[in-house]
Amino acid sequence: MLFKKYKALIISIAISLCVGGLSALFLGGDTKEYYMSLSRPPLSPPSIVFPIVWTILYIIMGISAYLVYKSNCKEKNTALILYGVQLFINFMWTLLFFKLHLMLFSFIWLLLLIFVLILLFKKFYSCSKIAAYLLIPYILWCMFAAYLNLGIFILNR
Repeated sequence: MLFKKYKALIISIAISLCVGGLSALFLGGDTKEYYMSLSRPPLSPPSIVFPIVWTILYIIMGISAYLVYKSNCKEKNTALILYGVQLFINFMWTLLFFKLHLMLFSFIWLLLLIFVLILLFKKFYSCSKIAAYLLIPYILWCMFAAYLNLGIFILNR
């Protein structure tokens, strides 16, 4: 009975977490070793920080999408499609950076993600202010990731 009550929320969070899980699955165990082999800019966190932060962010993203899904907003379908687009862009960045080692292209791709996240924030805001505000840590983390990505590109040319 409890599952029925929270089914949509659980599914929404699971979708987000699956994106992260799938990217980790495609990468295998090479991610940490590759990251550690790179020269990194100041403020680079230890590799253990990334899975912790991303797990939290994926959960928050899922909650945010759930709030939009449950809203009576006329634009919720458009907002949720845009949410799916940003999940795809997020997923692809991981492969571009860690699997294909396309550092400059990954940086540009990350700028695209940030742009889409700003659009998503606006769409979510029209449906649920709380849902939009929940995206702020994700947007800030992606900006920080862009700094790291660019720094790694510059330091490892």
